[in-house]
Amino acid sequence: MSTLWLVRHARPLIDSGICYGRLNVAADAALTASAAQELVEALVASTAKNFSSPTACSVVLRHSPLQRCEQLAHALVARQSNLAFHPHADIRLQEMDFGAWEGVAWHDIPRAHVDAWAADLPHYAPGGGESLASMLQRVQAALQHSWLVDSQQGTRDVVWATHAGVIRCVQWLLQHGNALPCSAAWTLPAPGFGQWLALPWATTTHNLLHLNP
Repeated sequence: MSTLWLVRHARPLIDSGICYGRLNVAADAALTASAAQELVEALVASTAKNFSSPTACSVVLRHSPLQRCEQLAHALVARQSNLAFHPHADIRLQEMDFGAWEGVAWHDIPRAHVDAWAADLPHYAPGGGESLASMLQRVQAALQHSWLVDSQQGTRDVVWATHAGVIRCVQWLLQHGNALPCSAAWTLPAPGFGQWLALPWATTTHNLLHLNP
């Protein structure tokens, strides 16, 4: 069974408590290498179980162009295995753009602005950056493209090296379609740094086909 692997980058080299959505910060190199090795082992085990061919398995690798995800993509390609990665940078897999909030400690962002965001989660653009509704649209386009083209309609594994926000968007789209979330409903979990969520294409195809373009 072919799978969409949603992989979060390793821990970034930035102080905790800082808003860094679109900031192009690097990730810890050692943790990135470790995450890549663990993912390759999981992919090899999955392909050995699901595909009978002894030759190298072709895996489409899409990654956010931000440095912390590009590092992970390069580390995956560098691993020695029977997997043949085909990497593509994809701007649709970037984290949310927080505009003027980028690089600011969350506790220094005026409470009134945070409250305004919570009151209109889909349409408010934090820091004048990107709204969640806009982010959901670009992630939806990337998801449908990956299913149709990258996975060849669910017959090939696809890896996304991306961010927590993007992974939450994928889960929302598959569970709720084109409905827009309120703050109380936006409680979807995201993998830890360097971890992933594996979604078999066979279980997502029905919901994908019912998403409006």
